[in-house]
Amino acid sequence: MTRAALLLLLLAGCAAPVPEPGQGFRDPTALIGATSRFDAARFKGPWVVRGGFDDDTSQIALVETTAGPGFQLCVEAGCGDGGTVWLADQRGHGRYTLSHPDGTTRDLWVLWVDEGFRTAVVGNPAGDYGWILDRNPTGGADRITAAQEILDFNGYDISLLRMRK
Repeated sequence: MTRAALLLLLLAGCAAPVPEPGQGFRDPTALIGATSRFDAARFKGPWVVRGGFDDDTSQIALVETTAGPGFQLCVEAGCGDGGTVWLADQRGHGRYTLSHPDGTTRDLWVLWVDEGFRTAVVGNPAGDYGWILDRNPTGGADRITAAQEILDFNGYDISLLRMRK
């Protein structure tokens, strides 16, 4: 009887929920958290998307705003030249709500940033996106590797990660 109970317990552990296709790029049962190292003033400024899970990553840049703790997420080249701008409002330490001009919103959490604020990882609990950001388009291989490990730690399926060259 004890063996049967143990076998049932082991089999129950194998039945953990698996993310459905289209539900995101991360396991929704995995823990996720914004970094305690976050500093809004140091986070501001231009970033280059070095890797991500969706096709939009080649056209995304973060740019500094002139007021407030938020920033603008610009999709398409030339943020002031007709690109779509998502405004980010800080909702907590390293957590933002992005607002699109059409009224849609999504969360953005800063999951990790290196000590020098040169490389960062952003994503959200829904896992519908995740990006490795860097201040430069090349270099920092050790930081990029660390960023990939952070995505994995936060439940992202890094086999789906597309790195920019």
